Amino acid sequence: MQQSIALANILPMISELRTFVAVARHGTFLAAGEKIGLTQSAVSGQIKRLEELLGFSLFDRTGRSAVMTVTGAYTLERVKVILALIDALPDADDETGTLRIGSIQSQIPLLSGILGQFRERYPKFRVHVSTDHSIQLLSQVDAGELDFAIVRTPFDFPPELLWHSLLREPYVLIAPASVSGDDWQELLKTQPFLRQDRLSFGGRQINRFLQSLPFDVLDTIEMPGSAMIKMVESGFGVAIISLAESHRPLPQGVRAISLNRPDFVREVGLIQRRKGARSPAVDYLVDCLLTSAEVRPEAGITSRET
Repeated sequence: MQQSIALANILPMISELRTFVAVARHGTFLAAGEKIGLTQSAVSGQIKRLEELLGFSLFDRTGRSAVMTVTGAYTLERVKVILALIDALPDADDETGTLRIGSIQSQIPLLSGILGQFRERYPKFRVHVSTDHSIQLLSQVDAGELDFAIVRTPFDFPPELLWHSLLREPYVLIAPASVSGDDWQELLKTQPFLRQDRLSFGGRQINRFLQSLPFDVLDTIEMPGSAMIKMVESGFGVAIISLAESHRPLPQGVRAISLNRPDFVREVGLIQRRKGARSPAVDYLVDCLLTSAEVRPEAGITSRET
């Protein structure tokens, strides 16, 4: 009887349960709040209400990080089950609801174009789009926090997840327009090189390519990929990037040079859970993205960019 009462009391606290999972995932109240759109004090208040209801502490707050207690870790697994069951409940009206989508930053233009088509079919649906690195998005899909995500090709992912390839973006060398020459190897040998962060998927892929070359590059700065084009435009050196649609057109002060390596590409795709109930709206949006990928020409360099 006590369990029934506890469950009846906890079901209205879905928001608090989701906040609890977010804090457990991101490690601090501040980081969790930034991801779910709440202030640190709001996150703290929700966790406090949940702890008061449960009658025990979920986190040890002695340090900066929110370290889960043993009871908190035990509770987390059960909260995930509760949220998964709730998310799997069919909507009373298939024409309304909320979609939770994730995407790497470079693919927002692709997603935004498809969302217009989706809004025509499901005008009453709310869509929440979040951006993050591929590895974080994979984890959120796996945990049921996102309906699907657009990510870079995963090296490894759980068998419970399903991968759909969307597009292949070629890696190219970008250089300041003031730097002459179209021999990419000569430019890599003689110009300062801006390296993409090796902690990222793309940075590791570029690093493996550079290690295959018979010469060393002139490393100067290592930074996030999102800053590369601006740094090259400012004359800091040359860089290797995947030429995404969001990069086009390149700034006037930057030119792209083909590496002539058709196998050196960044594959982007959609990942979602294999099992679990999905609304027709989710399936429709996924189908729209896959259809768009079928008719979209493979990314390349136009004559104006070479």
